[in-house]
Amino acid sequence: MTNVDRTVQELATAARASGRLGIDTEFVGEGRYRPLLCLAQVAVDRLDARGRPASGVRIELLDPLVDEFDPTPLAEVLADPDIEIVLHAARQDVALLKRTWGTEVRNVFDTQVAAGFAGLRAQMGYDALLREVLRVKLQKSASFTRWEQRPLSEEQRRYAAEDVQHILQLSVALQNRLVELGRLDWALEECRPLEDVHDSRDPEVLFPRLPKIDALDPDQRAVALELLRWREATAEQVDRPPSTVLQDQTLVELAKRRPRDRERLKQIRGLSEATLHRRGEQLLQAIERGRGGEPIPVVRKRPPRTDPADPALVTLTETFVRTRAEQAELAYELLATRADLQRIVTSWRDGRDDRDIRTLNGWRRTVVGDQVIDLLEGRICLRVDDRGRVVTA
Repeated sequence: MTNVDRTVQELATAARASGRLGIDTEFVGEGRYRPLLCLAQVAVDRLDARGRPASGVRIELLDPLVDEFDPTPLAEVLADPDIEIVLHAARQDVALLKRTWGTEVRNVFDTQVAAGFAGLRAQMGYDALLREVLRVKLQKSASFTRWEQRPLSEEQRRYAAEDVQHILQLSVALQNRLVELGRLDWALEECRPLEDVHDSRDPEVLFPRLPKIDALDPDQRAVALELLRWREATAEQVDRPPSTVLQDQTLVELAKRRPRDRERLKQIRGLSEATLHRRGEQLLQAIERGRGGEPIPVVRKRPPRTDPADPALVTLTETFVRTRAEQAELAYELLATRADLQRIVTSWRDGRDDRDIRTLNGWRRTVVGDQVIDLLEGRICLRVDDRGRVVTA
């Protein structure tokens, strides 16, 4: 067993003993198909000689670009629902670790999400949150360095370690505040969907997002899907952003015109001479495969029924939600978006209780969702008090 493998095993053991682990990553996404994991920073509670939690935190920097190690012990910890995984702004880190270490990530506690429930602003940066909650100030001097270059400088290593040095202490402070407010369950509910994030690029999922794809006929759409599959496979193979292989607009134009030879291929805007030279034959083959594919009909969704009164009602409900957010000391962004409110107005007008709308689900329904319906039904109203503030009545 290598020293790094031994370290990984010790970190996993400490996480299981204490029931929690803090983690952050440094990665590079620019110029690549998907982000490259450059460093994983792990924080665990220290253990005493008997393997029991002791005072202090152990921090280790795991460098996959230098050290060959088996991440399985830590991957199993990340997937264990009985161990709390503490991160800040967890979405990208979770997706990256799931793909790179081949694991699930369960029981996530995102300190950025938690801050919004603790009377702090939404989307709060890690250093600002540390200053606000723990009165700790980070140096943050190496945030825009090249994390894929080796060797790492001492400044980079110090910066990376700082990102997890206080994260377990921060999570405890936030959880204590949330318990006092009776909102810990809300924060945990909001963190749960982070378990499902990923950074895979499924052509079938990307297909409906192509520009003007619904303007193509079914045969052209079949060609577009095949070109999209080819582009994603090629971009992954050469580890380059898909747009550098073939831009969306050019892909759709190729599907529309379906050229059969290089001469017609040259007439398509957006195809450089270099692309034609390197990949012209592959493009023609993909187009031909698409010609033989199953036509893809356009499924047109009926637009939601609107009413001239909707803009005023959406504005009214938004004012109410902002008022409730201020009263509850919750970040407004956690409660609703204008799109959510438009859907609520539409479903209310149609006599439906649409549980697919997030504001009408879970803790949000308790805090504000039911009252939005009461507002639309006229059971409550808004007024301005003597201090010039909007209040409910």
